[in-house]
Amino acid sequence: MRSGAKVAVVGSVFLVVASGVGYGGYQLIGDMTGGNGAGSTSGEGKRPTGPPSPEEISETSRDFLAAWAGGDAAGAARLTNDAVRAEPSLTGYRSEAGVTKAVITPGPPLGTKVPFTVKATVTFGGQSKLWTYASELTVVRGLTTGRALVDWKPAVMHPMLTAGTTLKTSGASAPPIKAVDRDGRELTKEKYPSLGPVLDALRAKYGQAAGGTAGTELVVASTEGKVPDRPLLTLAPGTEGRLATTLDATVQAAAEAAVSRYSQASVVAIRPSTGEILAVANKPADGYNTAMLGGQAPGSTMKIVSAAMMLDNGLVQGPGSRVECPATVTWMGRTIQNLDRFSLTNPTFEQSFARSCNTTFIKAVKPLDEKDLSGTALGETARKYFGLGLDWQTGVVSADGKVPESSGPETAASYIGQGRITMNALNMASVSATVKNGGFKQPVIVPPALDGREIARAQPMPGSMADTLRSLMRASAAYGTGQEAMSSVSGDKGAKTGSAEVDGQGSSNSWFTGYAGDLAAAAVVQAGGHGGDAAGPVVAKVLRAR
Repeated sequence: MRSGAKVAVVGSVFLVVASGVGYGGYQLIGDMTGGNGAGSTSGEGKRPTGPPSPEEISETSRDFLAAWAGGDAAGAARLTNDAVRAEPSLTGYRSEAGVTKAVITPGPPLGTKVPFTVKATVTFGGQSKLWTYASELTVVRGLTTGRALVDWKPAVMHPMLTAGTTLKTSGASAPPIKAVDRDGRELTKEKYPSLGPVLDALRAKYGQAAGGTAGTELVVASTEGKVPDRPLLTLAPGTEGRLATTLDATVQAAAEAAVSRYSQASVVAIRPSTGEILAVANKPADGYNTAMLGGQAPGSTMKIVSAAMMLDNGLVQGPGSRVECPATVTWMGRTIQNLDRFSLTNPTFEQSFARSCNTTFIKAVKPLDEKDLSGTALGETARKYFGLGLDWQTGVVSADGKVPESSGPETAASYIGQGRITMNALNMASVSATVKNGGFKQPVIVPPALDGREIARAQPMPGSMADTLRSLMRASAAYGTGQEAMSSVSGDKGAKTGSAEVDGQGSSNSWFTGYAGDLAAAAVVQAGGHGGDAAGPVVAKVLRAR
């Protein structure tokens, strides 16, 4: 073995021992003592080609895991296709993560992938604790040498590692917190998996203020300080501080259940009268907080803001204004059409909005018209009345909605939520909340009084505008594109559907935003199709939890 480890074979199981660290493997294929991990060749001097053979996969993965478990970071790195990046990561497994012993057990190869489990001992400051987890590696053919090599990615070492992160054991950067909802109910990652990134962010920002004391932890740490530490193992627990949030455990549970049926989905719920965030849920639940940090075209849900722009500029007077809804309309050489090229004859603004007529919004603001609007009008309305782009200070890092200045055909696309406009579920839940409340309340997840931060403020919405927008959204929920999804929701309610096309994606992203009573929500389901089909039921389930 290249690692120089001592080898003992018992039956069909071998154990490699080096520096007190064990590597256990199941089945051996090929010569244990003669393998060099370079792959087999059909003749002297010929570089191997094609996918790695089963023998190469078994031999390469065996030697890599043995070298890693034995503390030979340089040797293990040479068995990867990116030794420059692999070696410092593997070295840090001991020097930074504090792993003093590891037993790595591979499972049977699954094609070119080899799953394995790790039983490690982490030691720091005289304290030790057992750490177990599973990961996998992939064996590929080296591009220049033809050798069979481990395809290096940080996730090989631990599945939560990505570029820009590392494993680190030390005194915790912040004390642990006991986060509670608005009624004092405890919020944990175990019960509410989507809150994992949110709770980590809250701990990093408010752990000291919450009054706890820091312990000792193994964490996934950002090498650039961009994301909070994500704890993996607690060696010494410290003491918790209590942190009150605006979240509602009942609404959060509904949100978790609502997104669970999809592979990629996000939802946020807000109380319109206060701006308090009641729920944040994502699927997958253990990764990026897309609900608050994402940025994608919101499709026709943006027509709520576009309608406000038309009202603010006198292009329509109210829900009963007569508008046009032809099957298609041309804007500066670009043809835009309605879904399935439907058209409406002499509709009211309310009827057109309820059916989500694209051409109404383009026709009313077409260029060269006497009421032509510049490419900044939509963004001005978004900031003025909806607070979009005003640097929200929610209590954790969140991404503001973006409505950039546009020109040419891109301006037409922006009116129906395409082009360069980007939103996330938080932004669009706030849009519905603003309509329901009749004015913008910046979303918050912890009270501003906790740290004295300044929250964003927008201009009060004119009463006639708020009344019209509520009428439009009620129509969508009552007899328009939002009817089916909102049929199970009772009380005073409003909605807007959206589907946003994404380059290279077969199905559109499904968007839906709505309100009922003093609760507003918005959801996006990746490749979910029409807004009412996928995102609509997610929002409805959350609204029923009020």
